[in-house]
Order: sequence, then C-alpha cells, then structure tokens
Amino acid sequence: MLNRSALMKNVRTRLSVRYLKALRTHLGQKGLRHGGQAQDLGRAALAGDLATLDLAIIHENAVATLALSRDFSDSHNGSLKRAGWFFTQALLPLEVAQRTTRETNRHLQQHAAALARGNRLLQREISRRQAGEKVIRNGKDKYRKLFLDSLVMQKKLRQLTRQILTAQEDERKEISRELHDEVMQTLVGINVELSALGRGASVGLDALKEKIAHTRLMVENSMSAVHKFARELRPAALDDLGLIPALHAYSKNLTERKNINIQMTAFGGVEALGAAKRTVLFRVAQEALTNIARHAHATQVRISISEISGAIRMEINDNGKSFNVGKTLAASSNKRLGLVGMKERVEMVGGSLAIQSSPGDGTTVRADIPFKKEKTKK
Repeated sequence: MLNRSALMKNVRTRLSVRYLKALRTHLGQKGLRHGGQAQDLGRAALAGDLATLDLAIIHENAVATLALSRDFSDSHNGSLKRAGWFFTQALLPLEVAQRTTRETNRHLQQHAAALARGNRLLQREISRRQAGEKVIRNGKDKYRKLFLDSLVMQKKLRQLTRQILTAQEDERKEISRELHDEVMQTLVGINVELSALGRGASVGLDALKEKIAHTRLMVENSMSAVHKFARELRPAALDDLGLIPALHAYSKNLTERKNINIQMTAFGGVEALGAAKRTVLFRVAQEALTNIARHAHATQVRISISEISGAIRMEINDNGKSFNVGKTLAASSNKRLGLVGMKERVEMVGGSLAIQSSPGDGTTVRADIPFKKEKTKK
C-alpha cells in the first residue's frame, strides 16, 4: 500500500496536470470565464487534503511552465493579473475551510506580496544578467580586436627587424668594399713603394724624390678616404662647429659629387637646441638628401630652417620625381626603412615629421622639433 506521503504526491501530481491545463485554457481566452473550473480545482485540493501552500506551489509551477511561451512581464496583455485571479478563485474553497476569513486573507496577502517580490527580483536578475552578457560580449569583441591588432604589429615588427638587419648588413658590405678598394689598395701600394725605397741605394736622387712624393700622395689619399668614412658615420663639424656648418659641409660635398644645386637658409637660434635634437635634424637632412641623390634626379634642393611657435621647423624641398608616400611606407624596401627611421628619430625627441610628394611639385620633407626659447633677464 502507498503511504501517506506517496498518496499526497500522487494527488499533487494529478492536480498539477489539471491546473496547468485549466490555467492555459483560461489565459488563452478573453474575460474571466473559468472561475467555476478554478473552484473545482480548489475543492479537489481540499479533498486531497492539500493546504493553501500546496495549491500556491502548483500555481507557481504552472505559471513557470507557461512563462516559456507567454510573457507575464508585459503589463498590456494582463496575463499575470488574470493568472492571479484564477489562483484566487481556486483558493475560495480552501478559504471556506479556514477558521476565519481574516486569517485566510492574511495568508493570501503575504503570499501575493512574496510573489510580487519574487517577480521583481526575477526581473532585476534578468536585467542584470542581460547587462552582464552585453558587457562580456563587448569585452570579448574588444580583446579580440586588440589581439588581432597585436598580431599585425608583431608581423610588422618582425618585417621591420629583418629590414634593419638587411640594411645593416648592406651598409657593412659597402664600408668593407670601400675600405678594401680604396684604403687597403693604397696601403699595399705604400708598402710596395717603401720596399723600393729600402733598395734606394741603387736609385738616383731624382727617382728617389719622385718615389717619396708618390708615396706621400698615396698616404694623403688614404687619409682622405678614412676621413670620408668618419665624416659619413658622424661628421666632426656637427659636434665641433654646430648643425649649420655641418649641413653646409655635407651639402657642399653632395653638390660636388652629384652636381645638385643646394641652397640653405637657417635660423641661427637652432644651435640652442640640445645635442640630441640637432643630431636628429642633421640625420633627417642627411637621409632626405641621400634619397634625393639616389631616386629623385633633382637639380634644385632648398633647405630651410626656421622658428615657428614653440618649435624649430626644417623643410627640405626638391624639384625631382615624386613618389607615392603611403605605398612606399607600406613596401618592404630600404627606402621605406629610411622614411620610417626619419619619423622614429623625430618622434623620439617629441617632434613630428610630414612628407608630401606630388607630380610637378617634387617632394617636401618637414620636421618640427620642440623648441623652448629662454626668457631674457632684465
């Protein structure tokens, strides 16, 4: 035989099925037409020895099941209110069985308030979870974008590193070749001449003087070559005399080698810049002039150094061939590396670099370096 607990469970199960079906029918039709069905359910609950709390649990379970297909939070359709009315009707038979109407009403009010609080808590929890899910989605999208950006930056960094290593190796090859072709060959010639001078006893005085003069010339050529290498690596004039004399010397040398007319006007106050900033301006000018000589086929170059508000501006303009700045910066070439190097040098001292190039107007490289003029004491 089934014990009392099992019997009560069966009663609740059967009544739950009937209650869900009746409540669904009630909510599916307009008006309040199923009070009799609700009261029948209440009488069945009373007959099954179920209490008000049992019927409230059955009602809550039915509402929870119907909530999967019906929006009880929408105040316009009145579903929640009509379900409450149905529940009240179902409770009427149980109310009669209670000792007093006041006690029954008190329990109903408490339960209704609990249901209302539960509904409010449920709505707040749903809103909180929806907001949290939105934040999580936005965060995922943001970090995914940052991750993809970091991959692109890593790829660019690896590419730039390879270009730097390649450029360094090419520069070393060039220096090695020039040292071997010019300095080493000259030193070998000097050694041969000195060996001949060691046997000078059998040579006439005029021939000896001629060999000495030739040897001296070879030594001077070696000194000039070494001086040229040192000047290209770091011009002594920049440290000893200043930026303007160093640029004059470099421009004069380039004019002699490449037959380019270079004119320069300079603001003398530029020498008040620190050594690091003057070096940056020299390297930008050096790189720009090197690119002009190699690629632009220009005949006229104008270098201008002037003072603007809070900065020193250096402009280098040529009348040569133009180029696509954006395309060159995106390419994998040493020319691109030179432009990137100029930009990095200028930004390293807090400045900015702009490059403009258009057909018929040549190319203009503009570097602005912060310059704070000292106030004169009265």
